[in-house]
Amino acid sequence: MTSLDQAYDRRWSGIRSPRRVAAGLALVGVGVVGLAAALVLVATGSTSTTAKAYAGVAVGLGVPTMLLGVVVVLPASVRQRLGVVVGALLATGGVWLFWEVYPDQWTRTANSLAFETLLLYGLGCAVALWFVFSTIASFRLRNNPQGMVRLEVVKEGSTETIEVSESRYRQLVSDGGDADGVIDELDD
Repeated sequence: MTSLDQAYDRRWSGIRSPRRVAAGLALVGVGVVGLAAALVLVATGSTSTTAKAYAGVAVGLGVPTMLLGVVVVLPASVRQRLGVVVGALLATGGVWLFWEVYPDQWTRTANSLAFETLLLYGLGCAVALWFVFSTIASFRLRNNPQGMVRLEVVKEGSTETIEVSESRYRQLVSDGGDADGVIDELDD
């Protein structure tokens, strides 16, 4: 960061871009639509196994999609994003397995794969959720002045702390002067 003015800038560029926010909202929206579609399919009272299979796929893909949307919006490390993607892929594998085994090998059969399917899906969602929580827990708004700008000025071995309101700070730095001039004005 080259100046304090950039640290206290209230525009989007410091935290997240509008494109990332739009992409995240779109992913969360797709997930919500998937959950709503599953509810509609099940709530209509259809006893069709095809309707239930589609509902399972819609809700199964909707949850990891929403988790991906949360991490897209927040500033996250590559490790955290990769963790959510891996979790979402595991959950998608569980959805694929559900599609293959439902209803023939789901329950009440000699070779039921319901447990394995739910285990894979649950593991994927747990991994994705772990990294979403990790992203949320490590997110902090850096250099947020909370209404006051606090500057520590070190001159000739002594440290002096200067506090000034954000509006006064903006007046001082808006003229495009150099850093030493701003510090001298703050020091007065």
